[in-house]
Amino acid sequence: MRIGWVLCGSFCTLAKAAEQMKRMVAAGHEITPIFSAAVSATDTRFGTAAHWHETFTAIAGRSPLTTLVDVEPIGPKGLFDVLVVAPCTGATIGRLANGISDTPATLAVKSHLRRQRPVVLAVSTNDALGASMRGLALLKNTRHFYLVPMKQDDVEQKPNSLVADFSQLETTVLAAMDNRQLQPLWL
Repeated sequence: MRIGWVLCGSFCTLAKAAEQMKRMVAAGHEITPIFSAAVSATDTRFGTAAHWHETFTAIAGRSPLTTLVDVEPIGPKGLFDVLVVAPCTGATIGRLANGISDTPATLAVKSHLRRQRPVVLAVSTNDALGASMRGLALLKNTRHFYLVPMKQDDVEQKPNSLVADFSQLETTVLAAMDNRQLQPLWL
């Protein structure tokens, strides 16, 4: 499959995304990384922007798309069979649920959806069971959106936090290509 892979600024899960991307490339999928503005430019305790650029370029064998101009042709040119957003932050969920496409991440999704192809979201946000739940629920019930099964990752310290089970990402992509939501969704 030709997969566009949007990486958003849930920096603590970028290593999990890299691991899954390696597995999917090894399985023969052609992957194009797409960086949110945060991943493109932010250095954190989980790695520098340069580190992530080098890491994902090495895995995919191509440089990430990083600007609005880079991602706009995704839909018109039919570049991908499926678009993965992993990790998908609460900010991205909110923008997508409200039709806001002012970032490379959200414009990539909007452009891809013009061809009515599947979008797989691997949620990773500290407020999924709080402020982001409204958007998450809306997207779960919107055609062409599919969610990677998820769970609370730290009920004591972060009771509103949800994180996708990244080990189920490829299975979710395959189900989405068959127009099916992988179940159970809540682990």
